[in-house]
Amino acid sequence: MSAQAPSVVHIIRSDGFAGVEKHVARLASAQAVDGWRVAVIGGGGVPMHQEWGGSRVPHREAVTLLDTVRRLDEFRGVDLLHAHMTAAEAAALLSPRMRHVPLVVTRHFAAPRGGSPLGRLAAPLIRRRLAAQIAISDYVARSIDGVSTVIYPGVPSAPDVVPGALREPTVLVAQRLEPEKRTEDAVRAFAASGLAGAGWRLLIAGSGSQARALRQLADALGVSAATRFLGYRGDVPDLMASASILLATCDVEGLGLSVLEAMALGLPVVASAAGAHLETVGGVDGAALYRPGDADAAGDMLAALAASPDRRRVYGGRLQQAQRARFSIAAQAEQTETLYRSVL
Repeated sequence: MSAQAPSVVHIIRSDGFAGVEKHVARLASAQAVDGWRVAVIGGGGVPMHQEWGGSRVPHREAVTLLDTVRRLDEFRGVDLLHAHMTAAEAAALLSPRMRHVPLVVTRHFAAPRGGSPLGRLAAPLIRRRLAAQIAISDYVARSIDGVSTVIYPGVPSAPDVVPGALREPTVLVAQRLEPEKRTEDAVRAFAASGLAGAGWRLLIAGSGSQARALRQLADALGVSAATRFLGYRGDVPDLMASASILLATCDVEGLGLSVLEAMALGLPVVASAAGAHLETVGGVDGAALYRPGDADAAGDMLAALAASPDRRRVYGGRLQQAQRARFSIAAQAEQTETLYRSVL
C-alpha cells in the first residue's frame, strides 16, 4: 500500500448514466470526501460530474472493453480496483499493469456472472482473481455465485417529508421501459384503480423498447388521456418531489435506487412483493406490497392511498425514516471502507 492516502479506481465499462453509474458516482464522491484517492473509469461524463459536485474525482471515459483496459493502464500506484459488472471485471483481469492489484467487485444484479458467452467464459477466471465481492442486497447475494458481503447502496437524505398540499395527484413510474421492469403492470394497475376518472394522472419517466406497446396498452385500457409518457428524464427527483405515489413494478430488482430516492423524499411507494423491494419498502409497517403480477391488487393499493392524504403522510414518513436509518451514503462508504481495509 502506498505511503499516501490509499487509492481506489472504480471501473464501469459504460458511457451511459443509469442506476449502476449513479451508484458508482455517489460512492466515489463520498470516498473522496473521506480522504481516499479515488478515480473512476467509465460512465457518462457530464451526469457523473454533476453527481459528485465539488468532489475532486478524476474521470476517464471508456466505451469498449479495450478502452477500459487502456484507461486502467494509465494509472500508477493504485492500491485497489473496484469493478462494477462483468465487462469491468474482465478489464481488470486483462490489464497487465493491474495484475497484482487487489480486485473488489460489486454485484448489482440477481443473476450469474456474465450475460454473454464471452462473459460466461471469463467468469471462472474472474472468480479466481477476486479479493472480495459485494452484493447490493440480500436478494442479490442469494442469487449470485460465490461468497459476498451485503452492503446496501445509499442515497442522499432529504430534509423532511414534502407536505401533501404541495404534491400533485399523480402516480409516478420511473424506470427503463424494458420487459424485466414490467411497466405494463403499472398501466394495468392505474386503470384498475379508477384514479383516471378522479382526476389523477399516471406519469411514466423512462425510455426503452416497450414504449410503443405501453402506449397501445394505455389506449386499449381507456387511460391514455390520463397517462403521460415523459421519456428519459434527468430530473426524476423533482418529479418525485411533486408526485403523490411511486409505483415500482419490477419483480427482479436488485435494490432499486428510484425506490430509495422516493423513500428519502417521504414519497409513498406501492411495489411488487419481490426482489429487494422486500428489504427496502418491506422494512416498514404497513408496506404497500402486492403479489407480483397482480395489477388489480396494486390498483386497490393506489386507490386506498389516493383516498387518504393522512395515510400517505404517515406511510411516507415511515419510509423516509427507514431510508435515513439503513440506506445512507455515509453508511455505505463506511462499510465499504471496512471491507477495503480487510483486503489491503
